[in-house]
Amino acid sequence: MKKFWIITGFAAVVVAMVSCNKVRRSPGRAYMPDMSYSRAYETYATREGLQREGVNYSSLPVKGTIARGDMLNIYPNANDSAGYAASAGFSNPLPALSAKDFVEASRLYLVNCGICHGEKLDGNGPLYKDGTGPYPSKPATLVGDPKYMAMAEGTMFHSITYGKNAMGSYASQLSTQQRWMIIHYIKEKQQASTGGNKAATDSMAKAPVDTTKKKM
Repeated sequence: MKKFWIITGFAAVVVAMVSCNKVRRSPGRAYMPDMSYSRAYETYATREGLQREGVNYSSLPVKGTIARGDMLNIYPNANDSAGYAASAGFSNPLPALSAKDFVEASRLYLVNCGICHGEKLDGNGPLYKDGTGPYPSKPATLVGDPKYMAMAEGTMFHSITYGKNAMGSYASQLSTQQRWMIIHYIKEKQQASTGGNKAATDSMAKAPVDTTKKKM
């Protein structure tokens, strides 16, 4: 009997050593293997590069979906020349900013826009810095330049949403509501620069416009 247990114990040790010595080749069974063993991809890989590798991935949300807590995006214009032209007829759907919302809109502007357009909306942000910064051409002067003083709210929204010239899209950084809040903030700053007179701001559309390409 004692000999039997010695042999059994020796056999168990051998089996354990053999089992631990080999690399497991089978992944076993998984209920959803595509999720358990999903293919890795580089953070900044392009969609075209992923598709060549057989990875069907899109960073865009499903069409028609709304981020939790965001407002319904009722802006209808597409990202094309016709959409840009038609954007001038679209007004800001948000009511005027309250004192609390103005502070938040100011923060959103400084975080996302101020680095180019400047804290004073003069196009002299840290990236330009009177021509000494890394950005070669001056961004749009939102306060003072007749073109942007007279720009419609819908056109600003179109530019922020889709990007314009050197400025990229901010649709992924700012929610629909936040984009409209920033536009309210810009328009209030523009009116303040003309003594709070909206008619004076609108009349600047008749002044000569600089046609050189700028951001927004």
